Amino acid sequence: MKAKTIVVLVVIALFVIILIENTQVVSLRLFFWKISMSQIILTPLTMLIGFVIGYIVAKVTGHDNRREKP
Repeated sequence: MKAKTIVVLVVIALFVIILIENTQVVSLRLFFWKISMSQIILTPLTMLIGFVIGYIVAKVTGHDNRREKP
Protein backbone atom coordinates (compact mmCIF):
# COMPACT_ATOMS: atom_id res chain seq x y z
CA MET A 1 0.00 0.00 0.00
CA LYS A 2 1.04 3.56 -0.61
CA ALA A 3 1.86 5.83 2.31
CA LYS A 4 -0.94 8.23 1.36
CA THR A 5 -3.51 5.41 1.51
CA ILE A 6 -2.29 4.33 4.94
CA VAL A 7 -2.48 7.88 6.28
CA VAL A 8 -6.03 8.29 4.94
CA LEU A 9 -7.10 4.99 6.52
CA VAL A 10 -5.58 5.98 9.89
CA VAL A 11 -7.35 9.37 9.80
CA ILE A 12 -10.67 7.70 8.96
CA ALA A 13 -10.19 5.18 11.77
CA LEU A 14 -9.45 7.98 14.27
CA PHE A 15 -12.52 9.90 13.09
CA VAL A 16 -14.74 6.83 13.57
CA ILE A 17 -13.31 6.26 17.06
CA ILE A 18 -14.03 9.89 17.97
CA LEU A 19 -17.60 9.52 16.70
CA ILE A 20 -18.20 6.34 18.65
CA GLU A 21 -16.87 7.89 21.86
CA ASN A 22 -19.07 11.01 21.60
CA THR A 23 -22.69 9.91 21.45
CA GLN A 24 -24.23 12.21 24.09
CA VAL A 25 -26.91 14.75 23.21
CA VAL A 26 -25.70 18.35 22.99
CA SER A 27 -27.53 21.65 22.53
CA LEU A 28 -26.42 24.01 19.80
CA ARG A 29 -27.43 27.64 20.21
CA LEU A 30 -27.09 29.89 17.21
CA PHE A 31 -28.62 33.35 17.55
CA PHE A 32 -32.25 32.63 18.47
CA TRP A 33 -32.29 28.95 17.44
CA LYS A 34 -31.68 26.10 19.84
CA ILE A 35 -31.11 22.65 18.39
CA SER A 36 -30.52 19.49 20.41
CA MET A 37 -28.90 16.58 18.61
CA SER A 38 -26.50 13.74 19.15
CA GLN A 39 -22.85 14.71 18.97
CA ILE A 40 -22.32 11.77 16.60
CA ILE A 41 -24.39 13.74 14.04
CA LEU A 42 -23.10 17.22 14.90
CA THR A 43 -19.40 16.36 14.49
CA PRO A 44 -19.49 15.15 10.85
CA LEU A 45 -22.04 17.84 9.99
CA THR A 46 -19.73 20.64 11.14
CA MET A 47 -16.79 18.93 9.42
CA LEU A 48 -18.75 18.79 6.15
CA ILE A 49 -19.77 22.45 6.46
CA GLY A 50 -16.12 23.41 7.06
CA PHE A 51 -14.95 21.50 3.98
CA VAL A 52 -17.65 23.09 1.81
CA ILE A 53 -16.81 26.60 3.03
CA GLY A 54 -13.09 25.96 2.48
CA TYR A 55 -13.74 24.68 -1.04
CA ILE A 56 -15.90 27.70 -1.90
CA VAL A 57 -13.32 30.15 -0.51
CA ALA A 58 -10.54 28.44 -2.48
CA LYS A 59 -12.55 28.65 -5.71
CA VAL A 60 -13.60 32.27 -5.18
CA THR A 61 -10.11 33.50 -4.34
CA GLY A 62 -8.58 31.57 -7.24
CA HIS A 63 -6.22 29.65 -4.97
CA ASP A 64 -4.98 26.50 -6.66
CA ASN A 65 -2.65 24.01 -4.94
CA ARG A 66 -1.85 22.08 -8.12
CA ARG A 67 1.59 22.80 -9.50
CA GLU A 68 2.27 23.10 -13.18
CA LYS A 69 4.50 20.43 -14.62
CA PRO A 70 7.69 21.79 -16.22
